[in-house]
Amino acid sequence: MSRTHYLSPPLSEAAVRALKAGDRVVLDGLLYGIRDATQIALFDHGRTTRFDLAGQVVIHTAPNVRRLGNGFEPVSVGTTTSARMERFTRPLMERLGVRVIIGKGGLSEDSLAAFNELGGVYLAVNGGCAAIETTWIEQIDDVDLLDLDPECLWRFIVRGFGPLLVAMDSHGRSLYEERRRAVVERRDAVLTDLGIVP
Repeated sequence: MSRTHYLSPPLSEAAVRALKAGDRVVLDGLLYGIRDATQIALFDHGRTTRFDLAGQVVIHTAPNVRRLGNGFEPVSVGTTTSARMERFTRPLMERLGVRVIIGKGGLSEDSLAAFNELGGVYLAVNGGCAAIETTWIEQIDDVDLLDLDPECLWRFIVRGFGPLLVAMDSHGRSLYEERRRAVVERRDAVLTDLGIVP
């Protein structure tokens, strides 16, 4: 039976391993926004960040923001497709200590293996939810690698961010892969019934 977990980062490995595929998560506290250029800068070009990401949660996003004096306020913070950033899952966890990735559309078996080995999960957001996601963000607390704007490293303070679906857990389960297999099995059964060899 699925459960709803209310979590505040930083998260321990034990807290993350308690999450099972199908559970829901609601977050309070810090959340870090990253995207392609952020991770290319960190892992391909050797740049560093002043943020400590150990035990933290990152979200795949490049937000639309408004500058206010020395800071920023969120205008639209939507989750982007994760597949483009697949190759960064393991370095995010191994080198920076990230525990949780929030994204859209899922990640591959390589990321699932990293979650299993290192104690991480993938939380899914439905596409088209930027308007409601933005309401969960109380403020943009800080930003690093600002020259990459809008794909810099954002630090948000969130309240009631979710519920998000645990779509890939640290025990080898991926709801995406389970659904894919179920669809293939159903397709093959229908084709067989029609006398077509799948």
